[in-house]
Amino acid sequence: MLFIDMILAVAAALAFIPILTGYCAASHGRSFWLWFALGWLLPIVSFMLLLALVARDELDPGRRLLGEAKLILKEAEEKATTNKQ
Repeated sequence: MLFIDMILAVAAALAFIPILTGYCAASHGRSFWLWFALGWLLPIVSFMLLLALVARDELDPGRRLLGEAKLILKEAEEKATTNKQ
């Protein structure tokens, strides 16, 4: 019985990693489904790779400013299209 419980615990942990990977990717502007699929194929490797990509984006001031500028431009474009209508 203990062996079956351990297998179920490992399976539950491995099923949680793709969901967590997809959520982290989506919250940082990346594709949820792509990272979810990568999480199923390579669970731990994909999570570590995503963490490295997010850390690179967050720690580089140039990339952070570029992301903020994209958000400002997107908001201005949405505001301009709603004002025209």
